[in-house]
Amino acid sequence: MEFRPIPRVPGAFQQLVTADEIEAICCRTFGAHTKVISATELGTGTYNTTLRVAVVGQERPVIVRIAPEPARQFTSERALMRNEYASLPWLVPIAPLIPKVIVADWSHEVIGRDYMVQTMLDGAPAAERLHTYPRSAWPTFYRQLGEIARRVHAICGPAFGPVTGPACGTWSEAVAASLDAIAADLDGVGLDAEDVRHAISAVLRHSTVLDEITAPRLLGGDLWVPNVLLDHHAPEPTINGVYDLDRTYWGDPAADWTIYMIAAKCDERQVFWDTYGSLNESESAVWRQKIYGARHLGAVRLERHRRGNHQGVRASYDAMERILSGIG
Repeated sequence: MEFRPIPRVPGAFQQLVTADEIEAICCRTFGAHTKVISATELGTGTYNTTLRVAVVGQERPVIVRIAPEPARQFTSERALMRNEYASLPWLVPIAPLIPKVIVADWSHEVIGRDYMVQTMLDGAPAAERLHTYPRSAWPTFYRQLGEIARRVHAICGPAFGPVTGPACGTWSEAVAASLDAIAADLDGVGLDAEDVRHAISAVLRHSTVLDEITAPRLLGGDLWVPNVLLDHHAPEPTINGVYDLDRTYWGDPAADWTIYMIAAKCDERQVFWDTYGSLNESESAVWRQKIYGARHLGAVRLERHRRGNHQGVRASYDAMERILSGIG
């Protein structure tokens, strides 16, 4: 096997896998006598370890995604791969865009981590390909993203919270639980979580404002440029794949990461609303957006800590202070 892992420093969050482990996964998936031609680790993600693997007898390479060991996962990010797998029956409206699962294995018998083997989508990562087009062409991309997000947000679910649970009967309960998990994770890594707990207190005091949201809608969780593929050869940005939908969640579409990122800048991304539609701009909706912003910043703080971005961690406190000043 030609094995091309990404070199990592000792203690890095994304742990190395061995050639033997990749072979064992492929034998489990395709049969005991499977021969692996090559395995190349892809560096586009920061959570799961992802490899493109070519196997004898398979027409196309497959994607092998391996989750972190359970002990290394934050409470707020527990079993994300299982959450994605449970989301697939709900994601039928965008099924042509997402990879198909060949095998999902939670047994830990082959490797002590969850893993999935998936079909490989065509296309180039949008984070790399989009910048090869003139900026005047970028609105085409954001209009397509708006249409995809609209289709996802139209999906109605049974309760609030992560797709795999725990299920919450009200939106305020789900938001408070999410923030509480983030605060516990911040405590666990020695970071100050007082501002996140301030947001939790606001949620509990103003639960009726959050509970104006009565229909649990599917949130993509991480539907943004790093998790989108573009057609290699199209003359303008053309989305032909989305992946890493492991942070799906039942809730208020306005709380989705996609919406947060669209609202972050007044540039070409604003054409997103042409295909997505408009958001509620009532006083209650504006207040809820502040709570959602606090939830995103808490999660971002954890991600920055995991990646060793100490300056970014410090900046998150200033940003959170600005948000919390308006929530009462």
